[in-house]
Amino acid sequence: MTQWKQVQHLEIKFLEQVDHFYDDNFPMEIRQFLADWIENQDWDTASNSESMATVLFHNLLSQLEEQCSQEKMFLQRHNLKRIKQQTEVKYRANPLHMAGVISNCLREERRIIATSCMLEQGPLETSMQNSVVFERQRNLENRVAVIRSSVLIIEQGVKYLEDMQDEFDFRFKTLQSRDPAERNNDHVRMERRIIATSSMLEQGPLETSMQNSVVFERQRNLENRVAVIRSSVLIIEQGVKYLEDMQDEFDFRFKTLQSRDPAERNNDHVRQEVVRLQDMLNTLDYKRKETLGKMTDLIKEIESLMNTPLNEELMDWKRRQQITCIGGPLLTGLDQLQNWFTLTAQSLFQVRRQLDKLEELVMKVTYDGDPIPLEKPQLEERVKLLTYHLIKSSFVVERQPCMPTHLQRPLVIKTGVLFTTKLRLLVKLPEVNYQLKVKATFDKDLQAGRVSRQFFILGTNTKLMDVEESSNGCLSVEFRHLQLKERKYVNGSKGNEGPLFVTEELHSISFEAQFCIQGLTIDLETSSLPVVVISNVSQLPGGWASVIWYNLLTDELKNLSFFTSPPPATWSQLSEVLSWQFSSFVGRGLNNEQLSMLGEKLLGQHISRNECQVHWSKFCKENIPGKPFSFWHWLDSILELIKKYLLPLWIDGYIMGFVSKETERVLLKEKEPGTFLLRFSESHLGGITFTWVDQSENGEVKFNSVEPYTKSRLTALPFADIIRDYKVIVDRNVPENPLKLLYPGIPKDEAFGKHYNSQPSTESQYIPSVFIPVSQLNASTASFSSLDLLPMSPGMFDELTQKLSPVEIETAMSSPYSE
Repeated sequence: MTQWKQVQHLEIKFLEQVDHFYDDNFPMEIRQFLADWIENQDWDTASNSESMATVLFHNLLSQLEEQCSQEKMFLQRHNLKRIKQQTEVKYRANPLHMAGVISNCLREERRIIATSCMLEQGPLETSMQNSVVFERQRNLENRVAVIRSSVLIIEQGVKYLEDMQDEFDFRFKTLQSRDPAERNNDHVRMERRIIATSSMLEQGPLETSMQNSVVFERQRNLENRVAVIRSSVLIIEQGVKYLEDMQDEFDFRFKTLQSRDPAERNNDHVRQEVVRLQDMLNTLDYKRKETLGKMTDLIKEIESLMNTPLNEELMDWKRRQQITCIGGPLLTGLDQLQNWFTLTAQSLFQVRRQLDKLEELVMKVTYDGDPIPLEKPQLEERVKLLTYHLIKSSFVVERQPCMPTHLQRPLVIKTGVLFTTKLRLLVKLPEVNYQLKVKATFDKDLQAGRVSRQFFILGTNTKLMDVEESSNGCLSVEFRHLQLKERKYVNGSKGNEGPLFVTEELHSISFEAQFCIQGLTIDLETSSLPVVVISNVSQLPGGWASVIWYNLLTDELKNLSFFTSPPPATWSQLSEVLSWQFSSFVGRGLNNEQLSMLGEKLLGQHISRNECQVHWSKFCKENIPGKPFSFWHWLDSILELIKKYLLPLWIDGYIMGFVSKETERVLLKEKEPGTFLLRFSESHLGGITFTWVDQSENGEVKFNSVEPYTKSRLTALPFADIIRDYKVIVDRNVPENPLKLLYPGIPKDEAFGKHYNSQPSTESQYIPSVFIPVSQLNASTASFSSLDLLPMSPGMFDELTQKLSPVEIETAMSSPYSE
């Protein structure tokens, strides 16, 4: 017999109770027409699962639609259509509420049916269905839930073990597959690393610190603790439901006893009922204290989770965001962090709902020494405080301010140029599906005299946060059209002139919003990492150097006075970040030999350079001895040169780039004549040269280096074409290309063939001409100068060498573009 049919067989006094809880929230007509279907659905689970509740909501509407189409009576069909429309409007935005209402109605039906049966039961049947049996079953249900949670935790642990073992296995097999000869041969190891076109660069200490097993273990433990908290919340919910059922039974028995005729109150049956009620009240008191104790322990666990692992993960993510901003590994993990924040917030809100239910229980049944009125206010206050701090800390800058024209150099903003930034609220809850107004402010609470320039935001500095489907439905906002303008003063003064360069002045952008939920008003506030404001693009390298230095050396998110006394960096820290500049900006990082050359240039020769300290002024402000530029400006000019003129060659690994002249000679000395390598100029800003090895007639080894090519020449002719067409004139001989093999022995055309661009045209009516890079090399000296690019055909050049003397050729080819 179905449950609904059992209800229909109840006595009138019980049917009146049933009639009491069927109202507009859940019309009895739906219960009547869809009785079998309703009883076959799991409404208890759906009341805690939004996705399942949504599915059941739409299925219920379909069932009503089908019932309407089958109903032959006009009045019934009309009523069903009206009920369907009302139900759809009422629960469309919150299917969870509908599932909870239906679950509660079914539970109330079962309670009334059980109560009616117990009044007719004998002592033997009663002994099998009393509150002790129900409590034992409820305890069993709780233990099964704990076991399921433990199984999930073990599954997560096994998966973590599997991931760790796969990583170990890959690294071990990679190590085994190495050529044994490579392991002790420094020269071979150096050559292979230089010519490798695709190799995994070794992680530096900074990157390793963010990706080691300790971090993974911490994240795994956090995930397990969140899972345990979620399981504990479910157990508490079940406990409160059990309390509710027990109290309803007690209330019904008590009121039934009160309604008895006073003349019957002294018979044995009534006395037994009084004893049973006292036992039930004692059990009810015990269960209330037990539930409150579980809530207290759960709140302590949530507080501990928020104070340590969850906060550590948030701070770790913000630190990794700093590293990503200066070219480090791509930032991931925000979605996982959002999941942890959301699950923790959901747990707090569920505890809050259970405390409200306890309040409802007290309104129905209370007694002397009732623990709920004594302990509930303190628990509510702690839940409110934890919710406040959790949501306040969940307001983060997802993408730091950046000009779209310089995406690889965030946190440097030029006045009058648009920049963008994005924020996210990490707590995602069904209750938080409305818009929040976020306001951006530049240099909020600026201290007088701290900076020499002041700015304000142009454009719309207030926007609404909205649900973003691409970010798992979180609330986010992106400011896309902000720009800065310098504040002008009537008296012409900009402010106090300080000791800092303008590229050392740090500013910040603050974001504010007000968040209201379930009676809590939370003032949200966060800020960007410090930004550098420039007024001319020539200040970009200096501004970017400041961004690098700050985010490398501090995890403070708003130390705007950092450059009043900037700390030094160790070479091991700095070298890793310098390699990131190349990997992020031009697609290929630096190997150990290249970094060693840079370290020697910056610090001189040291046996152990890693722990040597590099000071800010030496890195960016002081000129290299004998040069009119600093180390950073020299390095940045090379990055720009690669980006604009040399990118394919750099990515393919054909440019050795950073190699000293002494090392260059050691590498080429034993090589075949015509072997050459490419390196960056140390004397020019943004210059590249090539050096080749040759032999004189007496067998003496000679090294020749061409004058560096800078952007003025590379704009006219691609560097690969220069290598292909390069010619040298030696003592009136026929011009020859001395470049045969790219170090250590790659044929020139094999290395650069796919990068050749300019080819002679065969369809033109004119005699084709090409630019030929030419150098004149005198036999009496090992040095030479690079001459101009000649716009002539090879045949014409040969004819000129026959008719003109070497002095006339040198005069004619003197370059007006030489630097």
